[in-house]
Amino acid sequence: MLFEELAKLAKALEATPLRSEKVGLLAAALRKLEPREAAIVARLLTGEIFPAYSGLELGIGYSLLSEAWRSTRGLAPLERRKLTVEEVYEALVKAAKAAGEDSRRRKLRLLQSLFVDMSGEEAELLARFIMGEPRLGANEGLLLEALAEAVGADLESVRRAYMFAGDIGDLAEQLLSGVKPESVTLQLFRPVKPMLAEMARDVREALKECGGRAALEFKYDGIRLQIHKRGWEVRLFTRRLTDVTSSLPEVVEKARELIRAGEAVVDCEAVSFRDGKPLRFQDLVRRVRRREDVERMAREMPLEIKAFDILYLDGRVLVGEPYEARWRILQEVADPSILIERTVTGDVKEAEEFYELSLSRGNEGVVVKRLDSPYTPGVRGRYWFKVKPAETLDLVIVGAEWGHGRRSGWLSDYYLAALDPSTGEFLVVGKTFKGLTDAEFEEMTRKLLELKVKDEGWRVWVKPAIVAEVAFSEVQRSPKYRSGFALRFARIVRLRPDKSPWEAATIEEVKRIYEEQFRTKAKASD
Repeated sequence: MLFEELAKLAKALEATPLRSEKVGLLAAALRKLEPREAAIVARLLTGEIFPAYSGLELGIGYSLLSEAWRSTRGLAPLERRKLTVEEVYEALVKAAKAAGEDSRRRKLRLLQSLFVDMSGEEAELLARFIMGEPRLGANEGLLLEALAEAVGADLESVRRAYMFAGDIGDLAEQLLSGVKPESVTLQLFRPVKPMLAEMARDVREALKECGGRAALEFKYDGIRLQIHKRGWEVRLFTRRLTDVTSSLPEVVEKARELIRAGEAVVDCEAVSFRDGKPLRFQDLVRRVRRREDVERMAREMPLEIKAFDILYLDGRVLVGEPYEARWRILQEVADPSILIERTVTGDVKEAEEFYELSLSRGNEGVVVKRLDSPYTPGVRGRYWFKVKPAETLDLVIVGAEWGHGRRSGWLSDYYLAALDPSTGEFLVVGKTFKGLTDAEFEEMTRKLLELKVKDEGWRVWVKPAIVAEVAFSEVQRSPKYRSGFALRFARIVRLRPDKSPWEAATIEEVKRIYEEQFRTKAKASD
């Protein structure tokens, strides 16, 4: 496929507001592609470039992109090459792998070599891909529909296959190679997206949602890890599917010693304690990101495993088994010392006492789980519920304003957005400058300028990449934002670099909170 053909497809997608037409356009295009090309196109159109598990990061910000654009506009080669999609992608891979003192110059040259052979329309589209903002309305959900239509498969089977593939490009390549979606399943050393929990107001509500009797587990403020083990070989993946094996040697050793299975995939939290209390999430994140002095850091801040689920054991995929059965299997293969603290009860008082116990130990709260729940990778179904003292939402920073007074010189007033799954857009639901330290304001300014996609002088808009956990007093209706909602007294509790923007709260969640608090107020006024 020529890149100019992809540009024409993008223009057609942008021109039609009808979902059915977008699906038809994509399905027709996918049928004509080689599987490898389909993988690339699927990633680019949905705002990704590399699979999360690849560990590749493009490392091209707004300033470098602008420099490459400016330096090549007006240049006309004697004979313009027609670039293929694969040639463009290979250049991006080379840019991602460029390292060292000379890396910026090499990235610039690679971009220039692409732009000089592109029309203005092609160059603009590539720039949008690089910034992760294609703005074509081709979100993951829509692309899955197109894939189902392209290969003549049932949509639900394609969605299920995506849960295990984890990467939209990998799934497109498999299906267009003739693999049936029903045969796509969990594979050892290929991470899947973690199962997610809904928010519940209190333990009583969570128990009710779970049918009156449920398992309660401590909710640690730790690092979610997926452990893949075959014999002596162990690999560790974060919730964003990033391989962090080399950073956590002590966790690898614990997995080898304390997970007694030939092959297994175990879901857990990695935590560290000091004086009997768990360390802050922010400290753990720095530990996981460490690439140097890892042995010293392992001694100074050793991580412990708190295992709570098992997805795979010795060739058997367990995700369809009920939670109760998975827990029994986990107990058989995991040493008791690494199992998460839990209880099973249908008594509200007993559940509340367990919740208070977790809080007294310095934890966030509890996770309440249906005993019959399957493991649904990447899905926030009504099977697991988290209960914490304060309600928060994980929101994405999509823009920021320059501060005044003490905050002058920093981008410090942040636009917070929730995901609209139907369109793939991030819709603003509020703004805040509260919650960060001066050092964090400074670091955030640097990151946001690298992610900048539009500069309005007093305000910049950025690629949706940074997730923040946000506390608030209530959700209000608001004509100010296109979402129709605004958070009152929003405050950033902490940044969540372990979370992808696609794991952010949805507009439906914001609406649910609004409606629930409205009902609560109505009852109070009776």
